[in-house]
Amino acid sequence: MAKLRSIVEEEKGKLASTMIGGYRRKAIVTLVKTWMVVSAETGEARVEDVDKHSIMRRTGLPARDLRVLDPHLSNPSSILGRERSIVVNLEHIKAIITSTEVLMINSSNPFFNRFLQDLQARVPPSNKVETRKRISNDGVDGDCENKPLLGEKTHDDCDDYSNNASEGIPDDSSNNVDAAPKQLPFEFKALEACIESACTCLESETQKLEEEAYPALDELTSEISTLNLERVKLIKNRLVALSGRVQKVADQLEHLLDDDNDMAEMYLTQKLNDGLLDQTSLKEGYNSTFDENIYESDESDSVNDKPDVEELEMLLEAYFAQINGILQKLLSMSEYVGDTEDYINIMLDDKRNELLQVSITFSTINMIINAGIVVVGLFGMNVHIDLFDGDPDYKFWTVFGCTVGGCILLTLVFIWWGKSTYLLSE
Repeated sequence: MAKLRSIVEEEKGKLASTMIGGYRRKAIVTLVKTWMVVSAETGEARVEDVDKHSIMRRTGLPARDLRVLDPHLSNPSSILGRERSIVVNLEHIKAIITSTEVLMINSSNPFFNRFLQDLQARVPPSNKVETRKRISNDGVDGDCENKPLLGEKTHDDCDDYSNNASEGIPDDSSNNVDAAPKQLPFEFKALEACIESACTCLESETQKLEEEAYPALDELTSEISTLNLERVKLIKNRLVALSGRVQKVADQLEHLLDDDNDMAEMYLTQKLNDGLLDQTSLKEGYNSTFDENIYESDESDSVNDKPDVEELEMLLEAYFAQINGILQKLLSMSEYVGDTEDYINIMLDDKRNELLQVSITFSTINMIINAGIVVVGLFGMNVHIDLFDGDPDYKFWTVFGCTVGGCILLTLVFIWWGKSTYLLSE
């Protein structure tokens, strides 16, 4: 009996372990998502199936930031700058931008394909990225072969620089670099493509709504019907929803423009270059002939040095102005809807007043006719009075004429009194 019980317990344990293993495999499968990856080296897009933990290690993001990109959750529009990446959640764009690639969640929105093409067009192959990748993979040596990242100098330029430094001759190569047109880093190109795609989507929906709203509102003012009212109701609901979406994007851009620290976090390439420069300095070591005071002053300057956010600020201000333009269009449309509603309410009030006047007129006429009926009822009673003596035809027509004339006179008096007191309109 004890042996049979042990066999049963063993089988239960195997079944439980099998079920737990199946649940684990199912959980692992559910964590894997399909990402569209655009590389900064070639600009080519590829599809990768990556699980959540790999994305966290790859981008340095915590799990709470990845929840912002969950398409099954209703998250507000947001642009988050982190240590190694930028999280973008704008309309159909749900992407993670790093200094070397962009990871996006596939979307069925037609604007997503346009965004992907625009992003690839903005990201041509870059030698700087290849050099940075080579340095990060192979390590940083003490010679000048790995220095193109810091100023794009060749080996000969480094030799000339070292000779000039030993002879005390100033180096003018930095002036030549500054004279060249400055290119946006990869993360800013990708961020600009994301914001521009979101603005294009919102502007397209606004234009489509304008094309439907204004004719429907004009038709409603000319003919108030149930069908036209239903159309305007649906248009107003769409207008409110679209205004809320545009306002969220505008608030996010305004929040970034008001906080220089958040904008400074988005300089991923500069932070990566600074990190590589620190590694180079640590590996090469400091020259023992340097003065200690100079070293301390340089160190304090490097600590207090902050990235110039003017470049990113100008980029964000341009799209903030575009978003404000879309908001102004929606505000004008909302005001037009409000004016149309006021006009319709005035028309309905006027119709209601006319109905009230007609109701009062008919009620008064009914009361006057009832007074005449009372007179007829008095003369119709089977009671003999002196008024019945004499010619009955003459007396009948006399009573009839007086009754009808009295009713008409009372009606005219009521009309005159109603118009004099503005109870009845002209």
